[in-house]
Amino acid sequence: MKKRGLLLLFCFLFSSWSLIAQTPEEINDDGKKIDKPKLEKSDYIPEIHGTVRAKYEYEPQINKHRFQVRNARISFTGNVLPIVAYKLEVDLSDEGRMRMLDAYGRIFPVKGLDLTFGQTKIPFSTDNLRSPHNYFFANRSFIAKQVTGFRDVGFMAGYEYKEVFPFHITAGIFNGSGLLNQKDWHAEFSYAVRLVLKPVKWINAALNFQSIEPEKLRMNLYDVSLFSDFYGVHLEAEYLYKTYQGNVFVPTQAFSCFGVYDLHLPRVFRKISFLVRYDMMTANNRGYVTEANDYIVDDIARHRFTGGITLSLGVPFQADIRLNYEQYFYEDWHLADESQLNKLVAELVVRF
Repeated sequence: MKKRGLLLLFCFLFSSWSLIAQTPEEINDDGKKIDKPKLEKSDYIPEIHGTVRAKYEYEPQINKHRFQVRNARISFTGNVLPIVAYKLEVDLSDEGRMRMLDAYGRIFPVKGLDLTFGQTKIPFSTDNLRSPHNYFFANRSFIAKQVTGFRDVGFMAGYEYKEVFPFHITAGIFNGSGLLNQKDWHAEFSYAVRLVLKPVKWINAALNFQSIEPEKLRMNLYDVSLFSDFYGVHLEAEYLYKTYQGNVFVPTQAFSCFGVYDLHLPRVFRKISFLVRYDMMTANNRGYVTEANDYIVDDIARHRFTGGITLSLGVPFQADIRLNYEQYFYEDWHLADESQLNKLVAELVVRF
């Protein structure tokens, strides 16, 4: 009996030592050896990216200045399986506040199809879907910043076809309450559909629809955009029309058009870009209602002209210096927000 007990003790110690001697990469949470040839580590290492936007602004009408770290984003993207990807993105400084932005998993079940679960930007509007390092101007258009610009939690399905008539369609269903109210139960959801077409060379078109109900009022948004790149020139135009259930508020309209010309340089700067933009919006309501059950104007109507240059130190959108001047127009300047006045903007954008 003693010999049998010693033998069992020896076997136990030997098996424990064998398990401990394995490197952490060779065992999983269950203590089972992973078949390395089936999972190549180099294919599943996360990619880490970041964007820093530091800016200086001066408003001559009030003779005031300010410095801002507009964005300090960091993201982690990668795959856990060949058909399963993920993304995590947080903004460490969104005008001084920390915000969790993207947190989703994505599955690619068949060629061209992707399914996304989690927190992400709603697929709506061409300008709205750009990341900060891909902005052409220091400040976004009214369409992207004032009327849309939503992130939410939900499910999206996308399909891309690249053959005879290329197109990409994405449709999603979302809570409709934004990023901070994920515990709430919903009787109604928000929806969005985006279709991108490339009918001919150099011409891209996008059709967008979104239906949201942030409070008691459902709103439907329709958006169309055209954009083109040729010989160093980028041209883009976008129009948005927003209706309110029961016609309790006058439909909101917004429009943006801009052009960019890139001049490549031999030294110091890789290129210099010359930019001009016109955008406008009519009175907007975000769906909030007063105690008297009235729907009031959240953003007043305005027009804006923007001109500027962008100096690129590296490849495009890697290290840029943006210099912009914005000229606003209001019917009643006394109603204008202090941050929405004529301004000079100098911004350094670094992407890694």
